[in-house]
Amino acid sequence: MYRYQTDLTASSERERLILEHLPQVRLIARRIHERLPDHVSLEDLISTGIVGLIAAIDKFDPAQGVQLKTYAEYKIRGAILDSLRGLDWAPRDKRRRSKQIAAAIDSAEQRLQRTPSEEEIAEELKLSLAEYQKWLSEVQGINLENLEYAAGSETRSLLSFISDDEEKLPSRLLERAELEKLLAQAISKMPQAERTVLSLYYEQELSLREIGEVMNVHLSRVSQLKSQALLRLRTYIGKRWGIQTRDKT
Repeated sequence: MYRYQTDLTASSERERLILEHLPQVRLIARRIHERLPDHVSLEDLISTGIVGLIAAIDKFDPAQGVQLKTYAEYKIRGAILDSLRGLDWAPRDKRRRSKQIAAAIDSAEQRLQRTPSEEEIAEELKLSLAEYQKWLSEVQGINLENLEYAAGSETRSLLSFISDDEEKLPSRLLERAELEKLLAQAISKMPQAERTVLSLYYEQELSLREIGEVMNVHLSRVSQLKSQALLRLRTYIGKRWGIQTRDKT
């Protein structure tokens, strides 16, 4: 009888924690979903996130000195991103366009010996500015993991190249410090509008819609600027850090 009551109490506490953290699942799922194509279901992301939440609650150990909210965020986001990798949701032509834009940024930068403007990147691709901006809108979300989140981080981060399993090793800390310097250099060379979008998104944690309101531009334009800024970062860091910015083709 005692064991039955104990099991019942544990089950009730588990259910309470799941219900308490459901809003966290929805928030994380919405933030990821806003960077994905329309055909990706928000409800599917939430369902996957709930699986991650349950795993977090079942495996959580308070003795590790980590808050459940922080650990749950890591597991929720990880579950959602794993499901997206498995789906290979990005169409092949969009992955190809993402690589073409990155290559054009690199080529224009080498030819001009400075950060190319949006118009110059479009010219490198032999596209009109309007066509190029359409490409930027279409590739939104393809670089979801490359420069979006550091695993286990409670806030958005541009550092996701460092393995979370060994992030406390001295060599990893050195790599992180060097990468932070590279990011700062790359961002300092960007046009002001792109720097503003990155700052508002990653430091202030505003949504794309909120950034549009702050900058007084349309949501689609914010998306274009963010996509272009991330592709600039991938190109800059890839050349100097020796990272191969691979996309599935």
